[in-house]
Amino acid sequence: MGFVIAVDGPAASGKGTIANRLGALYGFPVLDSGLLYRGVGVKLTEQGGDLDDVAAATAAAETLEASELDRPELRTRAAGELASRVAVHTPVRLALRDFQVRFAAQEPGAVIDGRDIGTVICPEAPAKLYVTATAAIRADRRWKQLVGQGEGVTYEEILADILRRDERDGGRKDSPMSQADDAVLLDTSEMTIEQAFDAARRIVEDARARWKA
Repeated sequence: MGFVIAVDGPAASGKGTIANRLGALYGFPVLDSGLLYRGVGVKLTEQGGDLDDVAAATAAAETLEASELDRPELRTRAAGELASRVAVHTPVRLALRDFQVRFAAQEPGAVIDGRDIGTVICPEAPAKLYVTATAAIRADRRWKQLVGQGEGVTYEEILADILRRDERDGGRKDSPMSQADDAVLLDTSEMTIEQAFDAARRIVEDARARWKA
């Protein structure tokens, strides 16, 4: 395994943007693991399946192709809710775990963002960040993003979504969202994206120095 950068945290914390910029900086491939769960949720829904049907959700996860992750439907508010629904199923998580582990094994390194990368997928990752922000700030960011995409939503609806997803992601029995003991906390609540990225870069540089040593 090369130099893996694990970027965990709740929805709309800025971790996706930070992960992509770190990938560009170091020339590493980047995986948004949330797209895997969004892909499963969208696929299952399009098949007319029940999100609470573990067997059906697992079958959708086992047949998910990497090429399906580029679909614009996966970036919608609805897809985010579907992802949170199917992510509670342990067999679904197991089916998608191998995909993520294989991605992380690439040389010379990889960046993966999600909820359980530093705790479950890549517990030995040399660089771990837990990116967060207050629920109000995250809701405002996601609301502006969705409105910019043309979705007709209110801030209050998005805040309710954020709080519901936080509870679901943090309370599930398998691989709950949590900060790894050795992950560095990065609260972006009062940061611009440039400030957040610079802080993340310094965290990763410190980890690279230790890793090389």
